[in-house]
Amino acid sequence: MAKIRVLVVDDSALMRQMLSKIINATPDLEVVGTAGDPYIAKRKIKELNPDVLTLDVEMPRMDGLAFLRNLMRLHPMPVVMVSALTEKGADTTLQALEYGAIDYVSKPKIDIADTFYEYANEINGKIRMAAEAKVRPLIDNKKLVPVLATLKVAPKFSADIILESTPPAFSRHFKTTEKIVAIGASTGGTEAIKTLLMGMPANAPGIVISQHIPAAFSTSFTHRMNQISAMQVLEAKEGDVILPGHVYIAPGSSHHLLVVRDGARYVCHLDDGQPVNRHRPSVDVLFRSIAQNVGPNAIGVILTGMGDDGARGMKEMHDAGALTIAQDKESSIVWGMPGEAVNWGGVDFILPLQSITPKILFLCESRDKFMQ
Repeated sequence: MAKIRVLVVDDSALMRQMLSKIINATPDLEVVGTAGDPYIAKRKIKELNPDVLTLDVEMPRMDGLAFLRNLMRLHPMPVVMVSALTEKGADTTLQALEYGAIDYVSKPKIDIADTFYEYANEINGKIRMAAEAKVRPLIDNKKLVPVLATLKVAPKFSADIILESTPPAFSRHFKTTEKIVAIGASTGGTEAIKTLLMGMPANAPGIVISQHIPAAFSTSFTHRMNQISAMQVLEAKEGDVILPGHVYIAPGSSHHLLVVRDGARYVCHLDDGQPVNRHRPSVDVLFRSIAQNVGPNAIGVILTGMGDDGARGMKEMHDAGALTIAQDKESSIVWGMPGEAVNWGGVDFILPLQSITPKILFLCESRDKFMQ
């Protein structure tokens, strides 16, 4: 089989050397070139036509974000960002994902010898995944429908955010406070979650989210989601009561998020146990807690992501009477997690991303859970 051809873009000669060594040590990958700044990278992309680009965030002459934005508008291609896993780096990397980067990895440390193989497996796995992922050109934000949610009030039902394939119109005033929406995602999930939350009214049922994300990114991600959503978006804390109009995001890397019953209320429980399916927070852990403690009062949603985390838990939710939705293959960056959930037989609806929020809201209002 042909090797995946990689162009490494980083202003540090040492980093270019380290990344090249890591990538070239793998039989199915090869570094076809390196570049020390975006201008050299632009020329080498034309000359070498690589399959995947690894891109540093901070570079001379033109920063990585500006280069990425231009690249995804004019010559979209799979990009894996190489970023410092710090709070400052997190905000920049999340913006890179908005511009169309497929995923990100941390910068390798100089003294990487002790963790070389672990790091190599991560970056090489993400390069392989990026080579197979769907890449979409960057759309000028000015051409998008205005985000009603930024007003922090319940938006009116708008035809602008509803596709023809979605259910008929319904009331935006929810009569029940017991419904809970549980969402799981991984690769591509930060942008998919953003799309879902942008369409949610301020009085929507409580939402809990498990997104595979590093601890340093968690606060920045929560803050970004709170800015674009009419709902109040919080990083989940132990004992938080799950209320309508609120979104609770699992803390990155440090804890699993579970939903448990406390009398008549649903509350968040954080567990620092071992990773499940290599992840903490794990979508399976969240979905299993929903199946056990919420049952038919829940709606489960599994979005784009690599791997199979969440597939078993979604099947348990389905068997417990919850309604379940998987993002479709066409709109997913990576149809790993949703595809596995479908294979496990735990999915009621397979929908394009833009149709999921209207479907959630419709199902919350509908007395017949299988009405379409």
